[in-house]
Amino acid sequence: MAEILGLGVTHWPTLCMPNEGLTGVFKTTLRAPNVEASRKDPANWPAELIAELGNDDGLSAANRCGERFGNDFRAIRKILDDFNPDLVVVWGDDQYENFREDIVPAFCLLGYDDQFDVKPWDNANGGKPNRWDEPGDWRLKLKGHREAAKFLATGLIERGIDMAYAYQPLHHPLAHAFTNTFLYLDWDRAGFPYPVIPFAINCYGRTLLHAKGGLAHLFQPPRPADEAEDPPAPAPWRCMQVGAAVAQVLAASPYRAALIASSSWSHAFLSPKNGYLIGAMEALDRRPVIQDYMETYILASDKCFLSFPP
Repeated sequence: MAEILGLGVTHWPTLCMPNEGLTGVFKTTLRAPNVEASRKDPANWPAELIAELGNDDGLSAANRCGERFGNDFRAIRKILDDFNPDLVVVWGDDQYENFREDIVPAFCLLGYDDQFDVKPWDNANGGKPNRWDEPGDWRLKLKGHREAAKFLATGLIERGIDMAYAYQPLHHPLAHAFTNTFLYLDWDRAGFPYPVIPFAINCYGRTLLHAKGGLAHLFQPPRPADEAEDPPAPAPWRCMQVGAAVAQVLAASPYRAALIASSSWSHAFLSPKNGYLIGAMEALDRRPVIQDYMETYILASDKCFLSFPP
């Protein structure tokens, strides 16, 4: 049986920014018209939220978070390096990046070429601010593994999973769930040498096309009454089946594989029951080792770092 390592991290996009920007989603949500007024009223906030904001509008909490997460990603990277995988499979949500009106699969494997790169800070203004002060033309260099992607897609299809796959991007070089995962796992910029297979999931479901990803669903008018909702995201039971099938295929493969959940807790802003404010190993009978778990009200969602040792 091939060896398999499981890891759970976060791809929280705001973490790309300097610490003073980490409370941005919280503040944006408080301005959103589709969030109930009662949720925005500090009189209704729990004591933990007030304490986290402190007397500096959350800056101290953000500074602690930035340092803490840097150390968390270093620890997870060491586990990955010690395992020394042949390939890294990363699950992540596609937020209207390659899943758009022309094709929205439930799941899609990306079997990219051996060498590819992305420019995460490139924009019309010459470059996005980021915590590493890297210029807009800086490139994140990665390696794909098309042979292993074909092996995995074939095994899933043979097990009854109608698996979509792609050998090149459709609209966007790489969805941010994957780009950020690799950026953070290379926190100290030593390079990321392991071949990668991004495994995209339509987690936004009915909200994907209406909101076009991100936080737009909190600001735009509701869907017209005479317009039918888009189809839903794959159900949790199906995700469990797919995860189990991935584990089975790779366990019978010639590869040492690391499986990484890039968002091991929920996106709070997709959860209306909370007012949008606050996060495969089972098939292998693994138990998690918790590296870190952070509960938060002002940093978008709870965050969890863990490993499932082989």
